[in-house]
Amino acid sequence: MKKNEIKDFLFSFEQIPSLLYLLKWVLICLTLGVLAGSVSAFFLLSLEWATNWRESHLWVISLLPVGGLVIGLSYHYYGSSVVKGNNLLLEEFHSPKKIIPFRMVPLVLFGTIITHFFGGSAGREGTAVQIGGAIADRFTKILKLSKRDRKIVLIAGISAGFASVFGTPLAGGIFALEVLVLGRLRLDAIIPSFMAAVFANYFCEIWNVSHTHYHINTVAEMTPINLLWCLLAGIIFGLVAMLFSKSTHFWSNLFGKYIKYPPLRPVMGGTILAIAIYFMGTTKYIGLGIPTIVEAFDVNLNSYDFLLKLLFTSFTLGAGFKGGEVTPLFFIGAALGNVLIWFIPLPMALLAGMGFVAVFAGATNTPIACTIMGIELFGIESGVFIALACSTAYLFSGHSGVYASQIIGSPKHKLFKGEKGLSLSEINKKRTKK
Repeated sequence: MKKNEIKDFLFSFEQIPSLLYLLKWVLICLTLGVLAGSVSAFFLLSLEWATNWRESHLWVISLLPVGGLVIGLSYHYYGSSVVKGNNLLLEEFHSPKKIIPFRMVPLVLFGTIITHFFGGSAGREGTAVQIGGAIADRFTKILKLSKRDRKIVLIAGISAGFASVFGTPLAGGIFALEVLVLGRLRLDAIIPSFMAAVFANYFCEIWNVSHTHYHINTVAEMTPINLLWCLLAGIIFGLVAMLFSKSTHFWSNLFGKYIKYPPLRPVMGGTILAIAIYFMGTTKYIGLGIPTIVEAFDVNLNSYDFLLKLLFTSFTLGAGFKGGEVTPLFFIGAALGNVLIWFIPLPMALLAGMGFVAVFAGATNTPIACTIMGIELFGIESGVFIALACSTAYLFSGHSGVYASQIIGSPKHKLFKGEKGLSLSEINKKRTKK
């Protein structure tokens, strides 16, 4: 039997090329996991230090405009090619043009630390995802990956960043498959996505990085009445998610319209934030807000906590400061769920947990990933409530979201079937013209 005939015979069995595919991606994802997980560990430890130092030296908040100037100048002179952040990853996935510059990693890493150090209200997911994506795209250049493999490695990078920063490998793996196209899953990348998530989370924890734990102690029985209450809560969560998305884009457009020189936008925004924080006399609504998130599961919060966090975060990000949206969305959702106990007869912790992931689901259009995240964080007992809240919030947040470059793969309802294939930003422009 000739050499070519032997090769054709071996590859006639589908499992042989599948095994080679698996081995290739094990090596790539292992390397990616080591790098992304380790950088995420450094990032999380740095954020913890920045937060603790700020809370011990509150006078530093008065220098928030200075921090804004540093971030603004850094991106203006060195980061114009990566200023789009997460949206750049989505754009390169859908319409590949060039390798994502590695400078995205240090710029977003230190930009986010500066934002938290001086008192901005932002998260960490966006930073971790950008770090993971930028590191992953190095493999495209080094290994000369094909267009198809480049898309897969970008998904793996997003997965690695998300999973390692939150300690949720299952949710991270699904988030990367779900976030790129609204209403569709990229199952051709499912193995690399999960492997990258598991490896990155593992190597992040090796550095003794701890993730916050939340508990839902009491779960109601799923009755027809409670199901209706759950759907009502999901509708509210979805509307608030839409409000957050639109608020962030509103502030971004407002700063862009009236302040033409980009570095001055975070300076002006930082000045307003510093004054607001001074007169409010509290740092509750800046930074990640994790202490308030934890309290939302056990203690009655103020009815306006979720609105103030929404305002502070959307303003911070809209002004040009760096960081993610997800942890503030956890704050907003958990605080909102805590308030809903006033008229929805479900346990407080359950409502807080539902809001924790459902507002996130509505703002990022990732209901499956958020459902899995809820189960990973809170346990399977609350899984049905979590799933109903996330899917309902996803529907009622409309065709909006924090990622403007997200493409509509499957519209949420038939009224918008003509918008299939458009990005969220294109849909927004289309509606504005009307």
